[in-house]
Amino acid sequence: MKVTLIAGSTRPDASTTKLCHYIARLLTEQGHEAEVFNLQEHVLPLYGPGEAYGHEEVLKLSAAAKSADALVLATPEYHGSLSGVLKNALDFLNSEYFNNKVVLSANSAGGLIGTASLLHLQNIVRNLHGINCPEWISIGGSLREFNENGEPVDEGTELRIRTAVASFVTLGEKLKNA
Repeated sequence: MKVTLIAGSTRPDASTTKLCHYIARLLTEQGHEAEVFNLQEHVLPLYGPGEAYGHEEVLKLSAAAKSADALVLATPEYHGSLSGVLKNALDFLNSEYFNNKVVLSANSAGGLIGTASLLHLQNIVRNLHGINCPEWISIGGSLREFNENGEPVDEGTELRIRTAVASFVTLGEKLKNA
């Protein structure tokens, strides 16, 4: 299974991006192909009608999303919602990129957990005809710490991530083989 993970943070060394890389590593260890599309590195123009669809970074995003069998959307939680850069990226994509693909939503929040951004992501996925994974990942506060090997420091956080990824993979493989 090929998975595209979209990291929706613009901060260098963001915990959201670290989370994406850790999930990608878990997927790769299980024999899946994983690509992290980091919105801090791939700067997109603001969405709107016009020539932006031909922008080099929009074309890269479109190709990464279209070629995926499944997607992971990860965001910091800002003011009870997803990041502006992730919403902007999703605005460039339509249902042809999500239709019947499983999507895992994940976030990194300043508080203990941040469910508002996850609910918003799941609503967007439904509107794009994607299939929400019944599990999601929210890491917050001190649980956002990763060690020098890119692994969560907290054992409970690592177990939660592994559990959600296992559910995501199971559903993704069923859909791919259906």
